[in-house]
Amino acid sequence: MSPNDKVLHQSFHGVTGGDEHFLSVQAPEHLDFKEQIAFVRERYREAQDKLGLSRDTVVFQRIFLSDVLNQASYVRESDLLDESVAVSIVQQPPLQYSKIALLAYHVKSSEPMTKHRLSPKHLLVKKRGARHLWSTRLCTCDSETTNSSEKQTDAIFEDLIGTLENNGANLRDHCVRTWIYMKDVDVFYKGMVDSRRDMFSRQGLTGDTHYIASTGIEGACAHRHDLVSMDAYSHLDLVPGQISYLNDFDRLCPTKDYNVTFERGTKLSYADRAHYYISGTASIDNSGDVVHLGDVVLQLERTLENIDALLKSGSATINDMKYMIVYLRDPADYLRINERLRHRFPDMPILIVQGSVCRPAWLIEIEGVAVTANDEPKLPSF
Repeated sequence: MSPNDKVLHQSFHGVTGGDEHFLSVQAPEHLDFKEQIAFVRERYREAQDKLGLSRDTVVFQRIFLSDVLNQASYVRESDLLDESVAVSIVQQPPLQYSKIALLAYHVKSSEPMTKHRLSPKHLLVKKRGARHLWSTRLCTCDSETTNSSEKQTDAIFEDLIGTLENNGANLRDHCVRTWIYMKDVDVFYKGMVDSRRDMFSRQGLTGDTHYIASTGIEGACAHRHDLVSMDAYSHLDLVPGQISYLNDFDRLCPTKDYNVTFERGTKLSYADRAHYYISGTASIDNSGDVVHLGDVVLQLERTLENIDALLKSGSATINDMKYMIVYLRDPADYLRINERLRHRFPDMPILIVQGSVCRPAWLIEIEGVAVTANDEPKLPSF
C-alpha cells in the first residue's frame, strides 16, 4: 500500500492482546461523489483482504466529507458502513479536493471480541473482560437548543454522561478522549468552552484533578441547525495505574492557563502496549502564545516538535504515531504541508482536511494516536 494507491496503513503487533491496524483511504478528486464512495469502498476492502482483516475486526470508522448535508445520506445508504461499527461522519473537506476520505481502526485478536449497540450513537466493545464505549455522531439533532452552542454542548455531554452512568461508569474516571466539532469555530468556540468548563466542574473535573484529551475544531454533522457535535472514546473498566497524562511544561503551558479544559495528551497503558491519545496540538509556547504568526510551514514544525515533546514525556516519540489528522485553516497551504509530511512520514496514514482551529492565528493543528510496546504484566492485557 502506498500513497499512490490512496491507501495507507500502520499496525501494532502485540504480545498478548492481538494486533491493531490503522488505515486511511482517500478518493481521487476527479471522480463524482458516488464513484468516490465506490473507490473508497473497494480500496478499503482490498486492504482488509491483503491484511487478513475480516469485517468483524473493524471497531471505528471516521468518514470525512466535503458537503455533509448533501452527501451523508448517500454514505449511509452505501455498503461502506456497518451497524456493528462506531461510525463518525463529519464535514471536514479532505484535501486536496476529494469529496470523501476514510480513517478506520481494526483489532485482530485470537481472543473473542464482541460488539453490542446500546443505541444508534453508542457502541460497546468487549475484549478480555474490558468494556470500551465508542460514542459517535452525538448531537442534538436540530432540537430546541438551536443557535446556542452552550446549550447544545451541555445536551451532548449529558447524553454521554447518561450512557456512562447506565453502564456503571462516569465521565471523570472513564472518558479517555473526545472530538468536538463546531460550525464557525471563530464564533461558537467560546460558548462550547464555557459550557464544557461548567459541566466538567459539576462532574469533578477541575484544574486540580485532570481533564480529558480532546480536539475542538471546525466541523459539522449532518443536521442543518446543529452547531456542535461530538465523538468520544471511554474505557469502562480501567484499573489504577492505567491512565497518565502527557505534558512538557518547558514547551507547552497547562491548558487551564488560557481558560480551557482539556489534557494535551493521555496515555492508556496495558500489559503489553500503551496507547497515546494526542489532543489537537498547534504552534504554541509555554506561555500559551501562538508561535510563528503567519507562517504555516514554521507552525507545522513547531507543532510536530510539541507532539514529540508530549510523547517523550510518556516514553514514546512522534515516530510511534499510527495516524495523524492534520487540520488546515487555508486549503491553499495543502501542497506545502503535504510535501513536508510525506517526506518525513512516508508510510503513515495522514489525513489532511480543512478545519479552522480555535484561534484564527493558528494555521494548522495536528492530532493522532501512538502505540508502543509496554512491559507491565500486572496491568490488564489489551
